[in-house]
Amino acid sequence: MRSIARHRLAVAVAAMLAASTTTSTAFAQSLDDVAAQPAPTTDEEPTVLDTVSVLGSRTKPRTEASSAVPIDILDGEEFHRQPSVDVLDKMRTLVPSFNVSTIPIDDAATLVRPANLRGLPPDNTLVLVNGKRRHRAAVITFLGHGLSDGSQGPDISVFPSMALEQVEVLRDGAAAQYGSDAIAGVVNFSLRQRDQGGAVEAFAGEYYEGDGFTEQYSAQVGLPLTARGFATLTAEWRSADATSRSVQRDDAAAVAAAGYPGVADPVQVWGSPQTHEDMKFVANFGISGDSVDFYGFGNYAKRDVEGSFYYRNPTDRAGVFSNDGGQTLLVGDLDTGNGVGCPTIALRDADGNLLPYAGVAAAVAALPGECFTHLSQFTGGFTPRFGGRMEDQSLVLGLKGMWGEGWYWDISGSRGRNEVEFYMLDTVNASLGPDQPADNEFAPGANVQTETNFNFDLVRDLDVGFGTGVLSLAMGAEWREEEFEVIAGDPSSYAIGPLVEQGISLGSNGFNGFNPRVAGSHSRDNWALYIDAESQLTEQLLLAAAVRHEDFSDFGGTTNWKLTGRYDVSDAFALRGAVSTGFRAPTPGQANAEQVITEFADGHLLDSATLAPTNPIAAFYGAEPLQPEESSNASLGVVWNSGGWLTTLDAYRIDTEDRIALSAGFEVTDADRAALVAGGNPEAASISQVKFFVNDFDTTTTGVDLVSSYTSQHFGGDTTYSLAANWNRTEVDDFTPGIISEARVKKIEESLPRTKGYLGIEHQRQVFHASLRLHYYGSFYEDHLDSDVVLAADGGLPIHGDSAVTVDADIGWKFASGLYFSLGAQNLFDEMPDENPWSGVAGARYPVHTPYGFNGGFYYARVGYEF
Repeated sequence: MRSIARHRLAVAVAAMLAASTTTSTAFAQSLDDVAAQPAPTTDEEPTVLDTVSVLGSRTKPRTEASSAVPIDILDGEEFHRQPSVDVLDKMRTLVPSFNVSTIPIDDAATLVRPANLRGLPPDNTLVLVNGKRRHRAAVITFLGHGLSDGSQGPDISVFPSMALEQVEVLRDGAAAQYGSDAIAGVVNFSLRQRDQGGAVEAFAGEYYEGDGFTEQYSAQVGLPLTARGFATLTAEWRSADATSRSVQRDDAAAVAAAGYPGVADPVQVWGSPQTHEDMKFVANFGISGDSVDFYGFGNYAKRDVEGSFYYRNPTDRAGVFSNDGGQTLLVGDLDTGNGVGCPTIALRDADGNLLPYAGVAAAVAALPGECFTHLSQFTGGFTPRFGGRMEDQSLVLGLKGMWGEGWYWDISGSRGRNEVEFYMLDTVNASLGPDQPADNEFAPGANVQTETNFNFDLVRDLDVGFGTGVLSLAMGAEWREEEFEVIAGDPSSYAIGPLVEQGISLGSNGFNGFNPRVAGSHSRDNWALYIDAESQLTEQLLLAAAVRHEDFSDFGGTTNWKLTGRYDVSDAFALRGAVSTGFRAPTPGQANAEQVITEFADGHLLDSATLAPTNPIAAFYGAEPLQPEESSNASLGVVWNSGGWLTTLDAYRIDTEDRIALSAGFEVTDADRAALVAGGNPEAASISQVKFFVNDFDTTTTGVDLVSSYTSQHFGGDTTYSLAANWNRTEVDDFTPGIISEARVKKIEESLPRTKGYLGIEHQRQVFHASLRLHYYGSFYEDHLDSDVVLAADGGLPIHGDSAVTVDADIGWKFASGLYFSLGAQNLFDEMPDENPWSGVAGARYPVHTPYGFNGGFYYARVGYEF
């Protein structure tokens, strides 16, 4: 049935490409798009056709070699075979301009890792599934290490890789075709379609260090949906142990040396977080009628991830243990009305040395009953643990068919929802004194992102009197609503306890709960109209143009355009290029989200509040309502396709204005605090720093992508050599000092390696297959702990990481019975970055944002059965 389906589509697409008979993107999402149609009665051998992509043009799909813009088409089987279990890490392996880091201690970014295409933030890349827009995640990346600060992108890790037929990456601006967010490019996940058979698979792996054990189980089944339909169901379950690449902090070692009991070693863990559960389910289904087809797809996923936070030193943590830099212990008076005061307890001598714990403990034991200190409970300090339970679901339903003479239409509706419920363990709301919740657990609340989309698309070829006589035309309309909801936490997570007036901090320490004042829903809607035209003016020259207008309920309208061309100099060589404008609308979350977190800045931990631009406290420091980002994009490339070689080389330039990001932190002085509290903002009493989203800086991103492959019959089988490389540079052209810091500028410009690429060999001979891939990562810059200061002389923690080469290898066998298995290793030779020169500050043995990770080599085994 599957080969017959391929034959039907091959014939249909071949005829379409030869005679310019167009189809909409929904009609040709993959090579199995008509797998549910009844089998033809023919003895013809199946026709082999190149894989096609729906990206790059709204009028017709094209092969990678014939596209007028750069597109990577990743085969689903090869994609699934990559040694990583997370889709994000698989993308990083196969697409050089795609970067994602491990993110060990970064609040909500630990749950939904930010990914960067062409050096731009996660929300500058549009994600589609089967050609339909994917909803965003509820996580806003408050800590994104400069480049991704404040971004709110989709979570693509919710898809099991077994569910994918192919992954298409359009590396070109496409806002005029697809709308907001498509500044860096577009990623489309095409889901598999099968009406029979299936597969089951088990995967297990572990790091060379002996930690991070990962197990994953996947299953897929294809079912007939009536006589002319299909339903493909894919499920995956995964768990992963945490890793630790940590050393003992210098301050923790000093505390232990002074005799303080209960100091763990290491006291703070840097590594991949623990995944308690990661469950994913995807359904793809459709029924083909005589004139109208029905289709649908959706997903459900849930994930529970838990990681470490910063250590709270019992001798100097502000707001909990000491408010004078560690000279004296912070002691709260639980009864200020009886005239009895609490004595002062010294923590250090006149030279700043820690006093022995025995003397401090004796003084604490002698305190009057109404005097309270958290040192009584946490003699060695404490390290909060932060986690989140994510739930993601979506459903897309649509109809498509032909209207009149050659008008193909597609109407669809979708709804997606992503919720992240946060939790804190092993921490306190210090202002509550001894009245802490059971087991020191807090529920700070949740964020929810919900999106609803309706689309109507028309595609037709028109007979015209110029060129080859055919103009391919696509047009459509879209309506979308986005809603961002903040759900309040449990009262103890945001409570203003009785000790707050004595300088003791409020809220669950490390991640304050959302209070009822900031809780609520914020939404906006928009509508859009687009038209996309394409014509093969001569046998050699292809030209295309697109224009799109969108109108948003919160800031008005924007119109964007794109011009694309390709000139085939010969059968083997072609020139191609594009120019376009683009935009990205600020999300309701960025315009309204608020959160108080603990971060490392200027050499110490402090409570930093990220506030909505409309918040009175943010306005006090100059915040204004957000406006959309605007961009212009230009690319120029060449294509060589001859003798088994396919090579593309594309240069690009992306100019972005009014980029949206988090501002620098504004210190809340005592005078500011008094004025704000007097003005009706009591929460100002417990925060040390204020940030807000702002349109402030402009950037220029330039780069070159090289992709080349060669197919051969070397070594007695089918052997493919592939080379892919990216050179990318981002420069900040304009910014406002004080709003965007120079340290932030340096992170934007230098945190990612400017050069990244790989050389791979894939070999298939009968039942045996093998792959070898060498990855190159250029040098990088890390502002360790986001100290927000550029030079070490000024107190910063700069790290200049060297370039590196890592090697992935995989061998396996796939038998006619359907049984298959493979063995392999990621980072085969255990390449590690140079050790962190500032490791004693917070205990990270290696730079935590090394582009190839810091966990080292990972070996694995995979076994499965297809039926």
